[in-house]
Amino acid sequence: MDLTQGSFNQKNKRAKKMMLWFGLLSLIMTFAGLTSAFIVSSSRPDWLNDFELPLSFFYSTLIIMLSSGTLLWAKTALKKNNSLQTTIGIIGTFVLGILFIVYQILGFNEIIASGYNFTGPTSNITMSYIYLIAVVHIAHVLAGLIGLTVVVFKQLKKPYTPSEKLGFDMAATFWHFIDLLWVYLFLFLYFFN
Repeated sequence: MDLTQGSFNQKNKRAKKMMLWFGLLSLIMTFAGLTSAFIVSSSRPDWLNDFELPLSFFYSTLIIMLSSGTLLWAKTALKKNNSLQTTIGIIGTFVLGILFIVYQILGFNEIIASGYNFTGPTSNITMSYIYLIAVVHIAHVLAGLIGLTVVVFKQLKKPYTPSEKLGFDMAATFWHFIDLLWVYLFLFLYFFN
């Protein structure tokens, strides 16, 4: 397919999708760098080898996986032109995204309760990396929530249709990406210690 062919609208859609994929590739590189630094730093003498992730991180992982399920449900409803179910699915995904962040914060509280802060005399390099990785991911979840907010408002104003759903598709792609990213990060942190 010749990417220079097609209407202005088709070219515009392709350009937006390509920019999203470039952004996702840059996120992959960012988190590859963070997890690589985590691995390299694990040879330090002050590295914790027996840390356990907070229980809240387990719950947040289940929540974000469930949020991808609600977004898939919304997409299925959109394909069937069911505006109400699409809206409910998007809002459900948004609520679960907020809940994910709440459980991440509860996880940070568990880390602090076990005596580790991000910096200062009660900090530890291992836990500081965990804070950093989780906070950078949360920042991207917030970006995903902003995208979902835009999708909700557009859906309420003039519902997406199976043929006109670019904004929905882009927000969904980003959301599923940050979902899979957290599952990777969680498994990495859980098994690499």
